Amino acid sequence: MKLKVYNMEAKQVSEIELSDRIFGMKWNPDLVHQVVTSLKASVRQPAHAKARSEVRGGGRKPWRQKGTGRARHGSIRSPLWIGGGVTHGPRKEKNYSKKINKKMKKAALFSILSRKAADGELIVIDAITFPEEKTKHASAFLHILRQKKIIEPKKSALILLDKRESKRPFRNLPHIHTEEVRNINPLEALSHKYLLFTKESINGII
Repeated sequence: MKLKVYNMEAKQVSEIELSDRIFGMKWNPDLVHQVVTSLKASVRQPAHAKARSEVRGGGRKPWRQKGTGRARHGSIRSPLWIGGGVTHGPRKEKNYSKKINKKMKKAALFSILSRKAADGELIVIDAITFPEEKTKHASAFLHILRQKKIIEPKKSALILLDKRESKRPFRNLPHIHTEEVRNINPLEALSHKYLLFTKESINGII
């Protein structure tokens, strides 16, 4: 598979040959769903309700045992009291993570990359260089890409860079995220409409 390579003015300057082993795979929705679900589960934080022993305060008996006419109580942190502990509430010890082997994760990523390439949602830029590492330059560059209809307005894009390329100019832009290409995973790749590579970073995959 061949893909167009654009410069900073959104003009085609060359083509790049993509490996069919990575970018020519069939779409496998079942595998992608399984891997993405496992990645989401692995970062899920369990809810935690404090038991009466974990709630602050309540060291003193609220009133004496007899003679007041009120019901007897030993602590204001009892589950019977507002602000007290919770009986049988969710605990943080619960583990939601699911194990997925490396081959499945890699196959799911290649399936997503192949689908993105086939749908025209994988963009390769010759090199991303700015006179200064400022947001205004990154914004102007993305504006050109939208003007030339290479990417759609208000659609999210993940810019994948080589470790030597700076992510700083893109930090404050809405709908734009940056990541080192070596850290790409199926969940991130699927969470964005467009994947933007530089020629340097895509060579890290092909």
